Amino acid sequence: MRVLVVEDEEQLAEALARGLRLHAIAVDVAYDGQEALELAAYVDYDVVVLDRDLPEVHGDEVCRELVTASGASRILMLTAAGRVRDRVGGLSLGADDYLVKPFAFAELVARIRALARRSPRAVPPVLERAGIRLDPARRTVLRDGRQVALGRKEFDVLHELMRAGGGLVTSALLRANVWDEHADAGTGVLRVTITSLRRKLGEPAVIENVPGRGYRL
Repeated sequence: MRVLVVEDEEQLAEALARGLRLHAIAVDVAYDGQEALELAAYVDYDVVVLDRDLPEVHGDEVCRELVTASGASRILMLTAAGRVRDRVGGLSLGADDYLVKPFAFAELVARIRALARRSPRAVPPVLERAGIRLDPARRTVLRDGRQVALGRKEFDVLHELMRAGGGLVTSALLRANVWDEHADAGTGVLRVTITSLRRKLGEPAVIENVPGRGYRL
């Protein structure tokens, strides 16, 4: 899952990003509305966590433009304005959910995961293919009934491959969806992750490399 946090209070934005990354969520951060629109123009985020009161371009306008663009991103608005009319106003702009500051971080994570499940790319709670059973909610993997212990990035790469249902997943898409913009996610890092994932899954090998293009299960 990849999330964009749009928040002009830098310390809060960085704290949110750090916390979400600990929950195996790839996070990019924008500190104003213009930067948010620029990032969203070329990255297909699962969820955009959007502060309403932003410099450069107001959060309301960012929300309108994201909705008008008809992308797959779900929008969770954050604001200090908790009156009913404020919440109704935010939702009427096209936001999918609304959370009032201050909030419990656990609730933010739960709402983000719930919104991601509602996206057009939503997948069944448990994925099964080629003898592999992957449970995204519990972050567990079984291979022919055997428990497989995976690192966070290995799990997320396998998740992306299984979501594709046997179709090709390009290296660029894997890097975009599994690593955020601040991570060193070059070709070598992805290759090492795939190699480790193959080893842990065991024989027979199920991950195919399509030279110059990507991978498929």
